[in-house]
Amino acid sequence: MRTYRWIAAGLLFLAHAASGQDASVVARGEYLARASDCIACHSNPGDKPFGGGRPMVTPFGTLYSPNVSPDRVTGIGAWTADEFYTMMHTGRGRSGALLYPAMPFAAYTKMTRADVDAIFAYLKTVPPVHRPNNAQDLRFPYNNRNLLLGWRTLYFKEGEYKPDPSKSSEWNRGGYLVEGPGHCSMCHTAINALGGSSASAAYQGGLIPMQDWYAPSLTSNKEAGLGEWSIGDISDLLQAGVSTRGAVYGPMAEVVHNSLQYLSDADIRAMSVYLKALPSTGETAEPTKAQVQDKLRLFPLGKKIYTAQCAVCHGSQGEGRGVDFPPLAGNQSIQMTSSVNPIRMVLNGGYPPGTIRNPRPYGMPPFAQGLSDEEVAAVVTYIRTAWNNRGTAVTDADVNALRSAPLD
Repeated sequence: MRTYRWIAAGLLFLAHAASGQDASVVARGEYLARASDCIACHSNPGDKPFGGGRPMVTPFGTLYSPNVSPDRVTGIGAWTADEFYTMMHTGRGRSGALLYPAMPFAAYTKMTRADVDAIFAYLKTVPPVHRPNNAQDLRFPYNNRNLLLGWRTLYFKEGEYKPDPSKSSEWNRGGYLVEGPGHCSMCHTAINALGGSSASAAYQGGLIPMQDWYAPSLTSNKEAGLGEWSIGDISDLLQAGVSTRGAVYGPMAEVVHNSLQYLSDADIRAMSVYLKALPSTGETAEPTKAQVQDKLRLFPLGKKIYTAQCAVCHGSQGEGRGVDFPPLAGNQSIQMTSSVNPIRMVLNGGYPPGTIRNPRPYGMPPFAQGLSDEEVAAVVTYIRTAWNNRGTAVTDADVNALRSAPLD
């Protein structure tokens, strides 16, 4: 009897230990799923999380995200950990089919097996959603998956992240998060006509296809290059969505809301260290003669509109009022080569994301109904060129082209 009790006690101890280990793996997987922003694509707004079906409009047609809930028929409930890792690491589905690169497997391939297994363990614990996957709706010839072999030859390199021994452990942790789960280069590197991006142009910025938002260069100090920023300001922007240097809007606001606000202070700092160290490239060109003439024509009208509509929040000299009303003088996001983002902000307004550190953000009102194309062009030209800002003038046509841009 005594022997039996010892065996029973031992088995109970092992069961509790395994349960605790499983719980820690699941918790780590939830954290990594946040870092990877899985919910953003695999959850259709208003539907149950991870049930898929979110349409993603691309230049090649519309893709629909798959169901990654643990439903055994329509989701990944019948998958094995090996099959899930193969998909994340190689960009091939359970059947061996090549995945379209809207799925950021080119970044996820850099994640360790342990981290991928943890995400899989977490996804197996979320409520199952019985929702059949949509057929992809791509135009010919892009609906032929065999063409992806050529894309993969040009733009995909399989393999885990390799730490740089000459850098600090903090820099390498940031590099792993930025290059792997964070897949930051997908937006901040220009996409070409084949849907790929050049490694030589990494993080040099580009227009996000079909969304009409510009992801700024993270390497140019005349755009969003972070070499002149403090680690604290970068961390604030990533985690809170606002800092003394500016605020995030558009697609980046969604990233902060769904993902970055939940990361630890240490991981956010590590990402900041890595991003700040990116080499400086891609400086902007001098304004053209036409842009100089446009500035001279629009500047007086822009100043008048700014004084009447904007100065009460952003200050008469563009100095701003803390993180609630960010400065416009010296604000790199205002001065970028592309004027898309400031035009959209004046037209549509918007809010930074509501975050744990900034739960009630102040917003920017829309002016699309109250200002003409010329008036919007004038005020955007003013804020891009006043107070020693180095931006260039914008035109009525630039504004008109963005009036019908999608709001999400």
